[in-house]
Amino acid sequence: MNPVQGVDPDPAPDSLTRARALLGRYPIVDGHNDLPFELREISFYDLTAYDIGQRQSRTHTDLVRLREGGVGAQFWSVFVPAGFSGTHAVRATLEQIDVVRRIVARYPDRTALATTAAEVRSAWRAGKLASLMGAEGGHQIDESLGVLRALFDLGVRYLTLTHNQNVPWADSATDVEVLGGLNDFGRSVVAELNRLGMLVDLSHVSPGTMRHALDCAAAPVLFSHSSARAICDHPRNVPDEILARLPVNGGVCMVTFVPYFISEDCRQFDAAVTEDMIRVGEDVQDWYARMGAMRRFSATTTRPVATVAQVADHIEHVREIAGVAHVGIGGDYDGCDVLPEGLEDVSCYPRLIAELIDRGWSDEEIRLLSGENALRVLSEARAGSGQAH
Repeated sequence: MNPVQGVDPDPAPDSLTRARALLGRYPIVDGHNDLPFELREISFYDLTAYDIGQRQSRTHTDLVRLREGGVGAQFWSVFVPAGFSGTHAVRATLEQIDVVRRIVARYPDRTALATTAAEVRSAWRAGKLASLMGAEGGHQIDESLGVLRALFDLGVRYLTLTHNQNVPWADSATDVEVLGGLNDFGRSVVAELNRLGMLVDLSHVSPGTMRHALDCAAAPVLFSHSSARAICDHPRNVPDEILARLPVNGGVCMVTFVPYFISEDCRQFDAAVTEDMIRVGEDVQDWYARMGAMRRFSATTTRPVATVAQVADHIEHVREIAGVAHVGIGGDYDGCDVLPEGLEDVSCYPRLIAELIDRGWSDEEIRLLSGENALRVLSEARAGSGQAH
């Protein structure tokens, strides 16, 4: 029987079994998950009211499903919307860091805080999820290198240079270009990140910012949750000219599952939502307004569906342009409202791995993709830093 149009056929049972076995040996190191901000929205960080130690239904993520999905290390996004500015953004970032640390304290038998690749592997030996942190937006440091250093001291291990809006020192992919990339302070942020051994995350930034960051970076960069622009022409994706620079830099593009970045049909749906927001006078950069507009538009318009195969297409494109040593996975669970069919929550990573197995990926290629590439850049950033080891 032919599969339903737009829906991937189920992977072969032996491929899925092999995928689960491989993830038992080579766990997923996922670059981006927004559960901390969802916990702010659901219960304002009350971990008793919303217990992620149990299977839950309001989020894509809980500790039960992370284990089922073969996830061994998670970069939790300690994100605050770009509408949070100044000291408000800094305070909210500290609250995000606090909830990650409280999760680790609440479930010490299941997760451990990690800031280095060695600590990730130590957590694995203990049978625990390694919890890492990344800050998703330069607005979260309030133009202060002192705040950046404080975030590092609290355990944050990447900074996304912008979110959806420009910051005074860097252009965003989804805002009007002002600087053409980085200004002098932006370059000093990259230099300080390199000195600290904290990863420069280039998801969300403009191609100009990508180019400038790669020009001045002294350590591998990260795209924590971006896909290939050659396949889906969304500004959040990475152009081939940038992917081609990753082998020299040593960086990694962690392919995301966000349907609007994966599928051209879904991207066009997202563009129609933007047009609708403009029509009714809403701020297209406002994160809350966009989520509301998406729900409103979806009530009257059928959404196209992204698929596991399309995600695999992006992974294979990054491998083709940058090489298998420069591709990873950054699902963006709990950071978007819908996911591709077959990747609905964090238990579903084996389906993606099975798809790649069916395409002929070797065990070694799966090992690099699933987590070894991400751990390498984490180690190399630290090795080149001015910090004591």
